[in-house]
Amino acid sequence: MSDTGPARRDLREACLATALAIVGEEGLEKLSLREVARRLGVSHGAPYKHFPSRDHILAEIVARAFAAFAAHLDASPRTGDARRDMGAMGRAYLAYALDHPLDYRLMFGTPLPDPADHPEMMRQARHAFALLKERLRAVHAADGRRFDDGRLDRDALFVWSTMHGLAGILSGAALSQVGLPDEVLATAPEHALSLIGAALEGSKEGW
Repeated sequence: MSDTGPARRDLREACLATALAIVGEEGLEKLSLREVARRLGVSHGAPYKHFPSRDHILAEIVARAFAAFAAHLDASPRTGDARRDMGAMGRAYLAYALDHPLDYRLMFGTPLPDPADHPEMMRQARHAFALLKERLRAVHAADGRRFDDGRLDRDALFVWSTMHGLAGILSGAALSQVGLPDEVLATAPEHALSLIGAALEGSKEGW
């Protein structure tokens, strides 16, 4: 195989797709460059031309997951009403978590490689968090409030942890054992968003 041109790029993309498939089908513990090579039917050394180690290929698929997640959040509606826009991002967060469980697990349920060695992975993760902070900042501004970065970070963490927890519950096996009515499950996201909005704004109105 040529070391330049489309063939080389195709192998890199094939390695990434195969690594993602391994994690999805067999779990992170089964991911190795040797297994990637075996599935692709190439020499054991071929993936190493693109990825020096298992951590490097894992960091790349995680970075791509964060990039897709951030793009999905950023594409949520912007109406000019800061509270509505924040609520729209919350809905987008939950939808992505439920529609893309493997990506979501890679981002938030996987032991990640050392961030210092994989700056692109962390850049994408921070970008997603920055998008959340941007909309929260707009909510604060719309209410005539100005908070320091520490308060903004804490508010963002509060929103994130609430939506993350709800996503985990709605997608988890334990929920079926609780026996909640379908109506409760269907309205849970909007109820959570309303309570988040009320908590942040000190209002019963919510978002």
